Amino acid sequence: MKFDYHTHHDRCGHAEDCIRAYIEAAIENHLDMIGISDHSPYLYSEEDHLFPGIAMAKSHFPQYIKEVIQLKEEYQGKIEVLLGVESDFFPEHVEMYRQYYEQFPLDYIIGSVHHVTGLSIFKRKRWEGLTEKQKHETKETYYGLIEQSAKSGIFQILGHIDAMKGYYPAFSTIQTEAVDKTLKTISQYEIAIEINTSGKNKDCGGWYPADELLERALFHGVAVTFGSDAHTPKRVGDEFEEVQKRLKEIGFREWAYFRNKKRYMTDL
Repeated sequence: MKFDYHTHHDRCGHAEDCIRAYIEAAIENHLDMIGISDHSPYLYSEEDHLFPGIAMAKSHFPQYIKEVIQLKEEYQGKIEVLLGVESDFFPEHVEMYRQYYEQFPLDYIIGSVHHVTGLSIFKRKRWEGLTEKQKHETKETYYGLIEQSAKSGIFQILGHIDAMKGYYPAFSTIQTEAVDKTLKTISQYEIAIEINTSGKNKDCGGWYPADELLERALFHGVAVTFGSDAHTPKRVGDEFEEVQKRLKEIGFREWAYFRNKKRYMTDL
């Protein structure tokens, strides 16, 4: 079975092309399933479109849902189209997001921590001037948020769980027990972490998460799934076979797919 659960499109303001183009790319690449998971609106804001270049407007979300449902029906028999969303995780707004998503027939929700202490994890300059202790505390805060997102019960997939290394590769060398603590927590829930192949486009190179973290995930019994994090149709399913091969080498024997917010496992 070949699938990709993490794709974006032009509504978010920083991805190329329409949803249909991603579905067509998935068919061309012989995928069995394609998940549509654009960035959620900033639901907590009174503004309709708080950050136009980052996520869709609140008023666009119902239109997004309607379009994916229509395409799901249209492509039935050709490819299975799944309705998802990549949601920011803000612990102070958990119930607001939970109640909002419950209105829609989502197949899955990717929970991603994109902000730590009020700053984007991809902000290059956030590490400048920090002491080693402060860097350590930042990493612990990051994994604390990921652990909370697992416990929230909102998400089926946790997105790019070491993406903070994106523009600061040294992040991976910061040692903290918070990583194993978070993985242990994740293993207790019917969720999965994604192997996200977009990391190769950042300074860190490679995938999210790195092999070392995947080995620890396997040790703790954490389920995995696949997502390209495509922001252009040509990246749909990008490096699926390579990820599949590497997971087998690490020792994984199966991975997860989702429908109607339920996790299923299939052989690698």
